[in-house]
Amino acid sequence: MNTLINELKEKVVGKNIRIVFPEGNDARIVATAARLHAEKSIIPVLLGNKDVIAATAREAGVVIGDIETHDPENDPLFDELVAAFVERRAGKATEEQARLTLRDPNYFGTMLVHIGNVDGLVSGAIHSTGDTVRPALQIIKTKPGIKKTSGAMVMIGRSARFIFADVAININPDSADLAETAITSAETAAIFNIDPKIAMLSFSTHGSAKSPDATAVADATHLVRDARPDLVIDGEIQFDAAFVPEVAELKAPDSPLAGNASVFVFPNLSAGNIGYKLVQRFAKLEAVGPILQGLNKPVNDLSRGCTADDAYKLALITAVQAVAE
Repeated sequence: MNTLINELKEKVVGKNIRIVFPEGNDARIVATAARLHAEKSIIPVLLGNKDVIAATAREAGVVIGDIETHDPENDPLFDELVAAFVERRAGKATEEQARLTLRDPNYFGTMLVHIGNVDGLVSGAIHSTGDTVRPALQIIKTKPGIKKTSGAMVMIGRSARFIFADVAININPDSADLAETAITSAETAAIFNIDPKIAMLSFSTHGSAKSPDATAVADATHLVRDARPDLVIDGEIQFDAAFVPEVAELKAPDSPLAGNASVFVFPNLSAGNIGYKLVQRFAKLEAVGPILQGLNKPVNDLSRGCTADDAYKLALITAVQAVAE
């Protein structure tokens, strides 16, 4: 893991990347901000009442020094953000509604990303995924050509790294959704110096079973090949045929993956979420994320069970995404 952290730091140190943390009243987040500030890897920005943030820092046993803070309840930028929010929502919010909405730190922080005051956002330590993702979809929105965001997890072992997606967002993706997830997951892989070899997972390999679910995965594979012929991809394919060379020789001898897949796209959210947690617990791989893919600017969601170290890693990842934009 230290190798990964060093690689991420090398990509962001000296770039003056600013990451906002809406949860300045959480001890884990304040400790993360203090760590980032002390090592000068990225510039943290905390949201919340200044006195509450100071008390939280004392509780966490850290020194925040001159870390920049903003209070959505009383901030010089508030009127500017209100005007920008009304414009961005294009008739879907009045000024009065905007003033109420932007008192929510996630909306306030996302607007800071939108206007370019900061480069990315990390939230979710005390908020649900919906609380973090909803403002991002309304304000940041997805990149051109991408209809839906997806959530990827980086799975880290002693000598290998893998991308698992979608593990967080889309419950029942169709072929187009799966294709988008595959393409954005390949881009995420590059952040972690992973050569993307994409397996579109199914219970079937190359027609070994007949089912609309398997056909949807095969159709998604064709969509990716048409859109990105440069990517190495195969599907529909079973996990063992994608990951074990000896099995690949038997089940999929013509597969370009040859049992060496590094990016695994699951057919639905149940499979993805269960799959990454099984590997995390049984194989003892470290899971980092989820990383939200396909947005115009980086916004990432923590688990409410996260540690300060989890928040620190995700902040570095968010900063690397910002550099890559």
